[in-house]
Amino acid sequence: MKNIMVLPGDGIGPEIVNESIKILDFVSSRYNLKITYEYGDIGGIAIDKYGIPLKDETLEKCKNSSAVLLGAVGGPKWDSTVPEKPRPEDALLRVRKELGLFANLRPIKIYKPLISSSTLKEEVIDGVDILFLRELTGGIYFGDRKRLSDEKGEYAYDTEKYYKYEIERIAKLGFKIARSRGKKVTSVDKANILESSRLWRETVKKIHEDYEDVQLNHMYVDNTSMQLIRNPKQFDVILTSNMFGDILSDETAMISGSIGLLPSASLREDSLGMYEPIHGSAPDISGQGKANPIAQILSLAMLFRYSLNLASQADMIEKAVNTVLEKGFRTADINTGENKLVSTTEMGDLILNEIKALG
Repeated sequence: MKNIMVLPGDGIGPEIVNESIKILDFVSSRYNLKITYEYGDIGGIAIDKYGIPLKDETLEKCKNSSAVLLGAVGGPKWDSTVPEKPRPEDALLRVRKELGLFANLRPIKIYKPLISSSTLKEEVIDGVDILFLRELTGGIYFGDRKRLSDEKGEYAYDTEKYYKYEIERIAKLGFKIARSRGKKVTSVDKANILESSRLWRETVKKIHEDYEDVQLNHMYVDNTSMQLIRNPKQFDVILTSNMFGDILSDETAMISGSIGLLPSASLREDSLGMYEPIHGSAPDISGQGKANPIAQILSLAMLFRYSLNLASQADMIEKAVNTVLEKGFRTADINTGENKLVSTTEMGDLILNEIKALG
């Protein structure tokens, strides 16, 4: 028996999660899979209900689950510059840290039917297939931070800190994944300036000695940001620290033409993972039927692949998404005016129908 903890979150989160649950229900029934799920609150909705973005009880249920399916968190309603005030995003950091989700996988692929949606030329992006592997539990997001004052006035600092073991485990995973792809890893750092990046580069080089069948090259983060626009097809697996991965993966997401198409998985060393779209909660379109559920549905596909070890079901979901796009159906965010505009629910139903046809 596998149990999935479902955290719809804020904004469009509940709408897009609902579309993935329809698919989960069908696939579970069709293949007689013993999968159960239960819901919990996270982010802004939890702040409104309980005064905190994540209850201990909800966290414990996540820890005891086989996987976590997350929608989106946050929104202007809960934005604050007061350090003591709870923020929705604090829940994400806590879940990642306490569940030991050290590796974030963000696949960036180009869908042929949407290639004209990108702002880059077709010949530059056609064939792009990049996997970002971002370290999640170390770095500046978890380092010591303070806001203080001295004789010069108010100031603030954030600390970038990495343990060697944190770099070792993400590097090992990167090389293992690369073996099943294009056998190339680009490790991103700022080793010409930062001591933490020097440790990163030294450690990645050492781990590479056990994976010599995989090509390794190192690239400074500023050069990487340029190369992703100039020639993204040169990359296979991009291995990055927490902050660099956060920024670069969002940049690369726009190569696809829409951030609403891209899923992610946050994994630890066993099969437990958290799966979520990389876009935000989009509160400005919440409840209007305009939200694109594709990234959420593809996140469910990653859940099948990595936590449930059901690759054929994952392939089926991904193929269904591509078929619907090939038939010209679009939600508002990816509509060019020449397509068949559909709502959030209609897009979910179309993908589900393709899955039924395949299954």
